[in-house]
Amino acid sequence: MGKVAVAFAAAAVVAACSVAAVMVRRRVKSRRKWRSVVEILKELEEGCDTPVGRLRQVVDAMAVEMHAGLASEGGSKLKMLLTFVHELPKGTEKGTYYALHLGGTYFRILRVHLGGERSYLDVQDVERHPIPSHLMNSTSEVLFNFLAFSLEKFIEKEGNGSNSQGVKRELAFTFSFPVKHSSISSGVLIKWTKGFEISEMVGKDIAECLQVALNRRGLDMHVAVLVNDTVGALSLGYYHDPDTVVAVVFGTGSNACYLERTDAIIKSQGLLTTSGSMVVNMEWGNFWSSHLPRTSYDIDLDAESSNSNDMGFEKMISGMYLGDIVRRVIVRMSQESDIFGPSSSLLSEPYVLRTNLVSAMHEDDTPELQEVARILKDLGVSEVPLKVRKLVVKVCDVVTRRAGRLAAAGIAGILKKIGRDGSGGITSGRSRSEIQMQKRTVVAVEGGLYMNYSMFREYMDEALVEILGEEVSQYVVVKAMEDGSSIGSALLVASLQS
Repeated sequence: MGKVAVAFAAAAVVAACSVAAVMVRRRVKSRRKWRSVVEILKELEEGCDTPVGRLRQVVDAMAVEMHAGLASEGGSKLKMLLTFVHELPKGTEKGTYYALHLGGTYFRILRVHLGGERSYLDVQDVERHPIPSHLMNSTSEVLFNFLAFSLEKFIEKEGNGSNSQGVKRELAFTFSFPVKHSSISSGVLIKWTKGFEISEMVGKDIAECLQVALNRRGLDMHVAVLVNDTVGALSLGYYHDPDTVVAVVFGTGSNACYLERTDAIIKSQGLLTTSGSMVVNMEWGNFWSSHLPRTSYDIDLDAESSNSNDMGFEKMISGMYLGDIVRRVIVRMSQESDIFGPSSSLLSEPYVLRTNLVSAMHEDDTPELQEVARILKDLGVSEVPLKVRKLVVKVCDVVTRRAGRLAAAGIAGILKKIGRDGSGGITSGRSRSEIQMQKRTVVAVEGGLYMNYSMFREYMDEALVEILGEEVSQYVVVKAMEDGSSIGSALLVASLQS
């Protein structure tokens, strides 16, 4: 072999070794990046961990805060608001009634016709519309003019339908925000949640604002009831099943109400009702306890929100926030590694990853996780390997599992407060056989997060059994209430007329 050939061969060997060294370095670097991402996932799992022991601590804290909120105004993070609803529909109501529901994402209008028995409940002409975003930070006049206009268009479609000329239509207004009631038909706004920011409305009577707007349009319609969405859900639940004593909404926001003995509402001593009980709106989104598993992502989300240091529980369990927690985890992973490719400016936008998209990725059962790939591509993250898609699904699972299990702890806390969780029997010395005679308890649940996200639902149901135990949980029934907040509020109007 000539000198030239030897030199060429040596150069080739050197080049090959150099290429191999580069490839090795890249593989080592890639493994390090992957390990850093896996470590982020591990930290997330540890931070969101909700063993049953921790959940029971949350249960106890919820019950304690409920007691404190009933004892005095401002005594708890839970407002425990009186609703002045002390009679729930019995199933004998008759007539035609209307409902308008202003929620966090949608508003609904419907008409209900009742025939005097539970089997005759006819829900007619349900309309569901997204809330135009500009209304959320407009003025009270603009907002209520829009709602009155929508009601006018709804009624125009009736023609000569259910109401004859000259008969005033009775309307239930379901308002999914904190209100301090002075009666069942009036109350002032305490504060906005769910992204609404119309500051001049705080302190105003909500029912009066709507009534003025209706009068302005010449609508012969009377706002007969002003209720929270949870109260509407409880009303529908009770209409179908008198064992219903708790209602919870898991949607854009989250809240709960329940039926409380009036003698337990210490802050309103002397309060008398014919039934001896009243529905209490907990406003549980603001619940907080050191036992809640808070991560750095929760802290950052809260700090950057328009209502920082507020609604801590809601920010862990409701539809408005779950998607953004997942987004924040993905952003951090992309900062630590290039596994998501070039950084996406779209993914950096708060709330761009909505919870319905998290649900779609989490429940993607295609072999190659095509739905995950599609959603990530829409967010500016394309050509993501399958193992990275699986990682994203795992992040969705961790965040949603925590939410579902904390939701169950919240429900169990209410059951503990009213003596329906089994623990009251044990502490008072009752025997096992006596505990098994405890009352059947129905929890009415509605909201898009619960109705549309099956994994959230499964995690919540599973955790409720874990917390209560097999013996007690068999007496607790969770029932879904489709449009319960709207239909139930119309039933409340009917119960006032009967």
